[in-house]
Amino acid sequence: MGQGCDLGHALKKHYLNTWRAGKLDQAQMKIAQISSYFPPHVGGVEYHVKELAEGLAERGHEVTVISSCGRWSGELVRLPSLNLYYSPIPVKLPELQADIYHSHIPSPLFAYRFRHKKPHVVTYHNDVVLPDAFQGHRLPRWFSSSVEKSSDRLVRSILDRAETIVATTMSYARTSPVLQDYLDKVRVVPNAVTASLYPRRKEKENYVLYAGRMVGYKGADVLIRAMKEVQKTENLELMMVGEGEDRLRLEKMAERLSVRARFTGRLERSMFIDTISRAEMLVNPAQCRLEAFGIVLLEAMACETPVLAYDTPGVNEVAGKGGCIYSNWEELSELIIKLHNSPARRAELGRKGRRAVEENYSWKRAIDLMESVYKEVA
Repeated sequence: MGQGCDLGHALKKHYLNTWRAGKLDQAQMKIAQISSYFPPHVGGVEYHVKELAEGLAERGHEVTVISSCGRWSGELVRLPSLNLYYSPIPVKLPELQADIYHSHIPSPLFAYRFRHKKPHVVTYHNDVVLPDAFQGHRLPRWFSSSVEKSSDRLVRSILDRAETIVATTMSYARTSPVLQDYLDKVRVVPNAVTASLYPRRKEKENYVLYAGRMVGYKGADVLIRAMKEVQKTENLELMMVGEGEDRLRLEKMAERLSVRARFTGRLERSMFIDTISRAEMLVNPAQCRLEAFGIVLLEAMACETPVLAYDTPGVNEVAGKGGCIYSNWEELSELIIKLHNSPARRAELGRKGRRAVEENYSWKRAIDLMESVYKEVA
């Protein structure tokens, strides 16, 4: 009789614990997403934070976005900020309690103000590297070095206190001068897109596509130089989509080199996706560590458009799953010509890229991984 009672008590306790564990797995969390900027401000980090916030909210979590600007259908707290170039300084913190405080850097000043909050998760999107020039003016190396060192100290003070650091690829984390000192804290959650939003076109048009901001570190001038060689023998136009301080300089460069290039400016979203889907290939020519992933690579891969990217950590890991890697502009021009003359190879890379997006870079998978990170520290 006693043994039966003990067994019954043990079973009851087991089922109660199982029920509690299930409730914990399903528990809604109050999550603060903290980002210096938020859409409609344009940028890869902004896009990532918006999609992540919406995906978490759809799963029943209570999500609050904290930023200097922006709008969305959920709760958004705009903090009064001093507007420095790409690093707004919040002058007042909100009265907000959350289960998870999730900051996004490289712009570190918002994350810095929340560094004492617990638990603090930090997504490290990329290193801070100042370009050689700003708005057409060369920056003295002593000035760039001073800013980078100051940023490094600030970022490390944030990462020292963070429970977990999220990187988009481990190859980038291992080669980052900052993240390589925090690898025990790093968890990988890649960027993502929703593949079903991107059409797969078998018939492509005769143009090579660049899509991104027109600023120095993006390397668009390298692509223009490569296209000069390509157009000596091939009927391929260069399509340049985006805006930025370097647009006029790049237009003049294309004209000077007699490169057939069409500059479209920023396109409305549906037209942008249509333009990617029709391209023979997309090139991401950035050679700087400011480019750690490149969401536009995933967008092209989802459209079965092959991608070409410079061999930098993070970017090469993604592009290699749906395209080719190069290391100089001569090699780039050769790859463009080779792919242009091989429709079968382009189609093969396109299918491979689409499959990689569906299997590895879906928002479902990214949010599954992020929820696991949150549960680990909550």
